[in-house]
Amino acid sequence: MTEKIRDAGLRSKLTKQIVGRSSIHHMLRNPIYIGRIEWRGESFRGVHQPLVSSLTWNNVQELLDRRSVKNTHGDQLRFAFTGLITCGHCGCAVVAQMQKKRYVYYHCSGFRQKCPEKYVREETLVEAFAQQLARLQVDDEIFSLIERAIVDAQRDEDKGRNEEIMRLKAEADRLQVRMDKLYVDHLEGRIPADMYDRLASEWRDERMQSLERLEGFREVDDALIGDGIELLDLARKAHQTFVLQSPSDKISVLKLLLSNCTWPNGELTVEFREPFAMLEKISPGAPALSAPSGGSEAECPNWLPE
Repeated sequence: MTEKIRDAGLRSKLTKQIVGRSSIHHMLRNPIYIGRIEWRGESFRGVHQPLVSSLTWNNVQELLDRRSVKNTHGDQLRFAFTGLITCGHCGCAVVAQMQKKRYVYYHCSGFRQKCPEKYVREETLVEAFAQQLARLQVDDEIFSLIERAIVDAQRDEDKGRNEEIMRLKAEADRLQVRMDKLYVDHLEGRIPADMYDRLASEWRDERMQSLERLEGFREVDDALIGDGIELLDLARKAHQTFVLQSPSDKISVLKLLLSNCTWPNGELTVEFREPFAMLEKISPGAPALSAPSGGSEAECPNWLPE
């Protein structure tokens, strides 16, 4: 990035000097670009429009952290599926080992007993995982319907949230007016001190609860819905680039999408985490969903927009 900036002739606005690598590194680490402001060790949500999504920023942080670890230890993670697979026969971990300094084989650790499961090449597992990820494949037309349904649902939720915000604000204002009047009545001697103390304490607590709930609503990150759609989009396309990814990237993708991977009888079985399992259910190769036994079609509505 520093080289591209230098080639483009861009310079620092203040010093007029070429932007250095440390400055670029600081920019990439700065959460202000996702709408967060750090002040005295705390993070606050800013009022400005974020330039990038939280997903993109977190991916950048992961890459930077990975480079830092590599520079410190001098050795990158070698095996792509370490800690991801269990043996389908005995439930032990499937571990990897290098043969002839170039071939990677996986096999059951045999921790409990001698296992009959045969060794498998890493290339075979890569293809098997790619085939499993292809189960999440959804075409653009269907995915656009999913995205629209999510956005519409979020819009309805935002409407309800805004109504609740207005109600809480009105409640806090109403309590403040009552407290102001109560204070005046106390000063003018219309109510005794013990009644003032009791009512003022009750209304102050009620107002504080309203303000705390109001702050909780305001802290809801609207960018999360965009990040969720990006994650689903990543999941449906994961099989396309999986084979070409580095071992560490393969681990990241599989840990994100899968919850249980087993290797019984030379075959790979997996379970997808939610909400990614939803993609599998509506993918072209998935079996048609039917109503539960004894139920009607109305009990299984189509959630996609028409």
